[in-house]
Amino acid sequence: MNLIIDIGNSAVKSAVFQDAKILRSYVFPFENFSENFQKIKKDYPQIAFSMLSSVIKDTFEIEKILKRETKLFVLGENTRLPFKNNYASPQTLGKDRLALVAAGSLKYQNINLLIIDAGTCITFDFKNDKNEYLGGAISPGLQMRLKALHNFTAKLPLVKLEENITLIGDSTKNSILSGVLNGVAAELDGIIDRYKADYKYLTIILTGGDSQILSKRVKNGIFANPNFLLEGLNYILEFNKTQ
Repeated sequence: MNLIIDIGNSAVKSAVFQDAKILRSYVFPFENFSENFQKIKKDYPQIAFSMLSSVIKDTFEIEKILKRETKLFVLGENTRLPFKNNYASPQTLGKDRLALVAAGSLKYQNINLLIIDAGTCITFDFKNDKNEYLGGAISPGLQMRLKALHNFTAKLPLVKLEENITLIGDSTKNSILSGVLNGVAAELDGIIDRYKADYKYLTIILTGGDSQILSKRVKNGIFANPNFLLEGLNYILEFNKTQ
């Protein structure tokens, strides 16, 4: 049984896996890791392996806990991957992107695949039908755009994200929401169309915290999977267990 831990910019996302199946998933604050880990271990005492992926550098205490209780794997630039990485600067490649591509290589090994992760940033990652990762793009996420409009102007308010927004905003708040939501949807559709022009039989995955709200607005056919990143980390762990 595996415990997968992804420490992001705003929270810790975790899941317990039996082989490739998620038994239960969790989201909790970084500061409460020890308390939540003990609860998870109590519910699933069979956990023997763990995989840690983190965007922050100071994870010494967390690693200490996991090493004491499990066989720990930490995702890094030297971790063996289940795909060929052709990224020109692998040392700067985000761990979340590695995990997403790993999930893609598991589920869509011989297929051209574009993975769009709508979180703090919107990342685009492309894996071809030869199981080679070529790279992608990074763009500001929805919340980042809303905050930028407020922080870099004198009078625009900080607006909370809402789903039911029309094309024409009838107030400043609705104009901001229309610009951000419809702008990102148009951006995604445009980029998808460019990939489709270059690569036939393209499969598109939309995941991340804002995937649900965006999947309703993007015209191109998209399969949304909120656990795609965790599944990728579990696949990397399973891939490294046998070595």
